[in-house]
Amino acid sequence: MANSRPTASKRQKERARQEKRQEKAQKKAQRKLEQEQSVAGERPAKLTVTYDEEGKPEGLNFHDF
Repeated sequence: MANSRPTASKRQKERARQEKRQEKAQKKAQRKLEQEQSVAGERPAKLTVTYDEEGKPEGLNFHDF
């Protein structure tokens, strides 16, 4: 019976590891879903082109994207 204790302990530790991996995978999937939803909502439907006094299009800034 002395050998049954370490085996039960190992099983318990492995089960805890499996649960932790599963929780991490769920959190990762949730973050990915939230990121996809936020990126889709932030993008403008169309870029706005601005023109200078001469009628030439101005360059795009970093914030235009």
